[in-house]
Amino acid sequence: MFAVGLTGGIGSGKSTVADLFAAHGVPLVDTDLIAHRITAPHGIAMPPIAAEFGEAFVAPDGSLDRARMRALVFSDDSARKRLEGITHPLIRAETEREQREAQGPYVIVVVPLLVESGTWKTRVNRVLTVDCSVETQISRVMSRNNFSREQVLAIIARQATREARLAAADDVIDNDNAPLDALTAQVDTLHRVYLSLAGA
Repeated sequence: MFAVGLTGGIGSGKSTVADLFAAHGVPLVDTDLIAHRITAPHGIAMPPIAAEFGEAFVAPDGSLDRARMRALVFSDDSARKRLEGITHPLIRAETEREQREAQGPYVIVVVPLLVESGTWKTRVNRVLTVDCSVETQISRVMSRNNFSREQVLAIIARQATREARLAAADDVIDNDNAPLDALTAQVDTLHRVYLSLAGA
């Protein structure tokens, strides 16, 4: 099935854009949701994570202690790579399964770290980047997540640059404080393009 990889930095509005495509009946495969599912209570990633990092990183309900793990991987790059070594193959397998099972004219695969992963460009037919300024990202994430400016900047520093995401894009949606009707119009236009490309 024709697949569009949807990406963008933290706070760019990927979820809003994905929901607008879903309103057209387009199936979504969200790698963030898959990542949360495999690290939920008794998720398939939890036994290897516990074995690698210890029970201290498992919350009482059997899920990943996200705050503790976030603090570790932000301060220790080798820990981040060890975690990714466990989660990325599982996320990839689940993503491919959901893509195979998707029913619709084409599928949107939401991949926040599409540019960073290096391999996604070969696994989708088209890359769509949701773009906004770094200042817009910072203000959105500070208000949404109650993070400090420094915390948001640290996250942004670990993601691909805005320029790299734009360079990787076949299509771009401008979401720098775009009103919802303007965002909807951009999605509607691209939906028609993707229907045509998918032969639907």
